[in-house]
Amino acid sequence: MRREDALLIVKEYIQNPNLINHMLAVESAMNFYALKLNQDVETWKVCGLLHDFDWEIHPTLEEHPMAGSPILREKMVPEEVIKAIQSHADHTHVQRESLMDKALYACDEVTGLITAVALVRPSRSLYDLTSASVKKKWKDKAFAAGANREKMEKAAAEFEVPLWEHVDNVILAMRSIAKQLNLEGNILQP
Repeated sequence: MRREDALLIVKEYIQNPNLINHMLAVESAMNFYALKLNQDVETWKVCGLLHDFDWEIHPTLEEHPMAGSPILREKMVPEEVIKAIQSHADHTHVQRESLMDKALYACDEVTGLITAVALVRPSRSLYDLTSASVKKKWKDKAFAAGANREKMEKAAAEFEVPLWEHVDNVILAMRSIAKQLNLEGNILQP
């Protein structure tokens, strides 16, 4: 499946611009790791882009992401992508086996925390954000309380990338689309 086809699915099912930005952020992180790990870049990008495509039509843990699988099959999404999407949520009990499964799980939650940290900085930018800034906010459990830090630690460990190296990688990936994410802030692109 091509990215353009996946984007059509996103546009068909998602209206919330913040959710679309989250999906784009995960796509950028998946692209980064596909290149780094010599994997199929297009497939990994499609996986990141589509991982939450059904959240607005299936907004409960009982349904998301499993109830979206038949739609993805109708849209001819590869089974390996569907399985990765199913396994990105612990409550589905779908085992993460492939590198892509583990990458999606690792990239999903952390993009939200990175976005939250960028938005509270004076610059409101990804360009000057580092893992050290994220680490400071990490300790404040009231900050971005919905960001499951335990899950992020578990995901990085499963993916076998040290947590703070992973955070730096995802920040770097997200910088490549900072303008699209509205996270350039008041800093000119380096």
